[in-house]
Amino acid sequence: MTTIGELGEFGLIARLTRGLPLGRDVPLGPGDDAAVVAAPDGRVVATCDLLVEDRHFRRDWSSPYDIGRKAAAQNLADVAAMGARPTALLVGLAAPAATEAAWAQRLYAGLADECAVTGASVAGGDVVAAPVITLAITALGDLGGRPPLTRSGARPGDLVAVRGRLGFSSAGLELLRRGEREPAELVEAHRRPSPPYEAAEEARASGATALLDVSDGLLQDLGHIAEASGVRVEVDSAAVPVPAVLGPDGLRHALTGGEDHAFAGTFPPAAHLPPAWAVIGRVADGKGVMVDGRPYGPGGWDHFRG
Repeated sequence: MTTIGELGEFGLIARLTRGLPLGRDVPLGPGDDAAVVAAPDGRVVATCDLLVEDRHFRRDWSSPYDIGRKAAAQNLADVAAMGARPTALLVGLAAPAATEAAWAQRLYAGLADECAVTGASVAGGDVVAAPVITLAITALGDLGGRPPLTRSGARPGDLVAVRGRLGFSSAGLELLRRGEREPAELVEAHRRPSPPYEAAEEARASGATALLDVSDGLLQDLGHIAEASGVRVEVDSAAVPVPAVLGPDGLRHALTGGEDHAFAGTFPPAAHLPPAWAVIGRVADGKGVMVDGRPYGPGGWDHFRG
């Protein structure tokens, strides 16, 4: 098997970028000093994430293709949560020289296929040698002339609603840590999240006052809305979707588990939400997040607490 060290920096770049599909938003892709990405709105939505081996993924648990899909998804979901249309990813890859080139190619295939779900493209990036595999992803998006959906617009009386799976990735991670692989639905959800990207347009059409993607746990992320908006978020645990597959700890997973990249938002009291959205609470005067009238914790992900 050819390693990335044997290919060298430029040989690896050529192999990884050869044949990458480019959408209409990337008139000039990899191959020059920089890519060219269209910005019809005149503003660019931008976000970035780091993924470090054995911190955010394990190669004995996830295939390179799954890691690529996951790395792209968590960034594309952030762009969508701003009410923007994802346009491009820039990918920084650091890896040991002994890494198989085929592994890196499958990683890029996953990145490209997840981009294709949203119409975005892998527009460029960089590669470098490092002791452990690390991915640095920057995602760009276009607002199409509309205001961004932020975390700061929630008002007392608003509905709180969610769209997408909650707790699946968290439950899958616990299974993997115990050396188990069933239910496969949960394990696959951890390996490869499936954000409901269309939720962002649904939220905008329904008059969302605040929106974000659930990456660090529902309650922790709702706390960001509460803090940015200067309000209290009240969650009704009985209204939170908890499928039986999540098991006896399903509610805990749904409330505190991250990396499903569902969407959570607040909406005017009279909003008519599509059926896929579940209303789980209300916005009130005050601060923080309450579940059934009480604090709930600890929970949620913090990169420096683990």
